[in-house]
Amino acid sequence: DGTTIIGGGDSAAAIEQLGFHEKVSHVSTGGGASLALLEGKQFAAVELLDEK
Repeated sequence: DGTTIIGGGDSAAAIEQLGFHEKVSHVSTGGGASLALLEGKQFAAVELLDEK
C-alpha cells in the first residue's frame, strides 16, 4: 500500500479516462505549484496562512 498523488488538470483527466481514479489517493488541480509544495519549496501565500 502507498499514497498516490496526481497533480494537474491534464493528469487528472487522463486518470479518469483510463479508469484509474479509484486507485489514486488524491488528485490536485494545483499542478506544478502543488507538486513543488510537496517537494518542500516555500510559497509566500502559504507562509502567511501558517502564521495565522
